[in-house]
Amino acid sequence: MSFKANDSQQLSLDDSSIMLTARERNALEKSWAKIFADEIFPAIDEERFSVLYSDKASRPNTPVNVIIGALIIKELFDYSDDEIVENLMLDLHLQYALHTTSFAEQPISDKTLSRFRKRCYNYETLHGVDLYHDCVKDLSSKIAEIMKLNGRIRRMDSIMIESNIRVLSRMELIYTCISKLVVYLAKGYPDKVPEQLRHYADPNDYNRVFYHQRNDDMDEIIRTLLTDSECLLKLCETDFEEVTEYQLFVRCISEQTVVENEKRRLRTREDGTMNSSALQNPSDPDATYRNKSGKQYRGYTANIEETVGRNGSVVTDYQFDKNTHTDSHFLQEYLSAMERSEEESVLVTDGAYDGQDNIALAEEKNVKLVTTALVGKEAPDALADFEFNEDGTRLLKCAAGHEPVSQSYTKTTRQCRVSFDRNHCVDCPYQNQCRPKIYKKVATFITSKNASNRAKSQRYMQSEEFRDLARLRNGVETIPANIRKNYHLNKLPRGKQRGKFFFGSKIAALNFRKLFGFRKGLGNYAQNPILAYA
Repeated sequence: MSFKANDSQQLSLDDSSIMLTARERNALEKSWAKIFADEIFPAIDEERFSVLYSDKASRPNTPVNVIIGALIIKELFDYSDDEIVENLMLDLHLQYALHTTSFAEQPISDKTLSRFRKRCYNYETLHGVDLYHDCVKDLSSKIAEIMKLNGRIRRMDSIMIESNIRVLSRMELIYTCISKLVVYLAKGYPDKVPEQLRHYADPNDYNRVFYHQRNDDMDEIIRTLLTDSECLLKLCETDFEEVTEYQLFVRCISEQTVVENEKRRLRTREDGTMNSSALQNPSDPDATYRNKSGKQYRGYTANIEETVGRNGSVVTDYQFDKNTHTDSHFLQEYLSAMERSEEESVLVTDGAYDGQDNIALAEEKNVKLVTTALVGKEAPDALADFEFNEDGTRLLKCAAGHEPVSQSYTKTTRQCRVSFDRNHCVDCPYQNQCRPKIYKKVATFITSKNASNRAKSQRYMQSEEFRDLARLRNGVETIPANIRKNYHLNKLPRGKQRGKFFFGSKIAALNFRKLFGFRKGLGNYAQNPILAYA
């Protein structure tokens, strides 16, 4: 299939919108379809996706801008793939929004969207480039431009996303991995499956093993599972290393069991706790485990950057990863990918994004990082007036303006052990905060640039500007609730790559709603003094 840009966007004599009455046309042009057709559809860059298609002459592709527009509308109205295909054939709103009113036959079929997604997945796997994310980000920037949001003030937050998988016990997990591998072997290599393993291929075997047994039989079930695991390992050996079912089985056995005295047993605490990246369910191998704020999560996390201004807000970037990915890592990746801006911008986050490395990286990009809460021990206020060199390896001056007589730096802890003239510290007004150890000739204490930055942040948190920014940041917390309620995060498909693609469509749909509200004057954005600069 070769790539061809969509040039069939002009009205024809057969256009279905020509025969509308004045009243019907007025209703159509007041609807969401008019704004989508005029401002979203033309902004979709088809050429970005030309790499997904052959450069040889062949049957042309379905118009990419129609596909992407349909993916956004699909999330906008919570349609399934089949529903968006059917509604495009029958609903003039959708045809008008996607510029297909002149088409004799609507271009999207039942397989169009799934095949397009598969092309994007394969390209990202091979080249490490997420074309769809770049497209959504580009559309978001254009919406922000339409709404006159200059990007001077942005805010960031993360959201935990549960994978649509069943929570399995360790026994259930091992059983499920064995069963999936046996089913695969029974279908393709029935002669290789020994009699003792054939029951795993029976759909009713799971209930017999786990629900029709007494509790005191559990130890026997575990011994049987481990014995059968050893049998499977010897049976498959190196012949099935490329088979997904075998890979998941080996991963499960290696994470959940150990071999001791030539006998396999379940892993215990004494063997070392299993890390959070361990397999949770073979139905979603990418899902990871995380305990956050006393709640257990199995799945993924998304990071959202929102640009804010007097006309509203737009989600201008997003990240999606396993839930073991921390907020701090998200911020570092975000800042590393952006170019340094000429004008300083402000990024408002919560305390999870704080840290010396993050502050330094933000400064490199001309970004003022404001964290509205700090995690950990409070730093003495006097440390805010300490002066360090750029990389924090040397203290230049203390709060009283004195220079150390000697000092050393510990790389692992990023701390400086400094010594001052004894007389400088004995009568110093900041002695109770620095708390030095006083000797005959010198006074010593341990400090760091990170502690100094923390003290500066604490001092800044007392300012009126900070209070305005803190109130502004609270608005980003409505985004996760909005996406959960209106865009059904619980319906994300399994797998990191697929989940990220669908999450991007939800972000695009959310931003279109914001644009629609802006164009219709529906915004009720709470004014904040800090927005005078935005």
